[in-house]
Amino acid sequence: MTPIQIFGAWHCSDDFCTWGTARTVTQFDSQNHWLIDRGNGQPSVNVVVLSFVNPLKLLNQTTDATTLGGVPRGMTPEIVNYFTSRGIRVMLSIGGITYTDDWDAALAANGTLLGQRAAAVASQLGVGIEIDYEQNTDPNVTALQAFIDAYRAIHPYDASGANPRARLTIDVAAGDRWLIALNRKATADWLRPGNPVLDYANAMVPARQPSVSSAQANWQEHVDGKAQYNPPVPPLAPAKFTGGLYVANGRSPLPECTNFAGSVQKAIAPYLQSVAPNGAGTTAGMLGFMFWAAERPSTRGIGTVPPNTCQGGIGTAATTFGIQTPMPALRQS
Repeated sequence: MTPIQIFGAWHCSDDFCTWGTARTVTQFDSQNHWLIDRGNGQPSVNVVVLSFVNPLKLLNQTTDATTLGGVPRGMTPEIVNYFTSRGIRVMLSIGGITYTDDWDAALAANGTLLGQRAAAVASQLGVGIEIDYEQNTDPNVTALQAFIDAYRAIHPYDASGANPRARLTIDVAAGDRWLIALNRKATADWLRPGNPVLDYANAMVPARQPSVSSAQANWQEHVDGKAQYNPPVPPLAPAKFTGGLYVANGRSPLPECTNFAGSVQKAIAPYLQSVAPNGAGTTAGMLGFMFWAAERPSTRGIGTVPPNTCQGGIGTAATTFGIQTPMPALRQS
């Protein structure tokens, strides 16, 4: 089995993915300690993605009640350091489905400047950037290309992973049947092992926690591509994407959080670690898992705060899978 290299969580803070208020490290730790300590002093994850930055506010460098210079007020150096001081990589996610229209507006206004401002925030905080542009109808891939080019002019691709600011990723749908135009562009032009532009993609969660069979079917669509589409979607190398599962969704704890033995991640890990390339890439196995989402991802549901913390699910998984922290250099093909 190919070792899992990426084992991470999107993080929504305590205000449902707004990050609108600066928090003390002590208070933040009281709600999130499980992320940095699975019970034996080792982190439960090796990457955390702070979600979300509004792309239009970032472009305009907005300062308002929840935003400072275009960045949510809660995404502070102190919170970044809370994770990075323990070897956990940090990224900021720009977008999310709530900000789809703002992505469109920001790209239409100036994709290049948006990329430069994203790169500046990455420099300032020492973080990577995730593109979460969930436009299913005619996404502005020309301006998104300009965003990526501008970012890469400042933070070139770094296969070693040594420079956290150079980590630039994209979210795609769970399978190949949504966000088709964006997925086609990313797979064809930005995620090719021989000429990588983005580091990897995350296959996002579907509408609800998938069964093992449905998750496998979705992820296999990325590996196979969609030759029958016009134009076709090419195959994606398994070494160029992660698979998303829910860690918190609803009013009861999920096995992903509290019961590794009964979890989807445990059952699907043999597939994730062994899926063979089918037209792209040379090595078997996806990069790893991403979990939606830590702390308070929704106004409804319990989240991952005490007493429903996730040492028994994600924490146990990290030990079982032998997750390395800091994250190792990623397989490139």
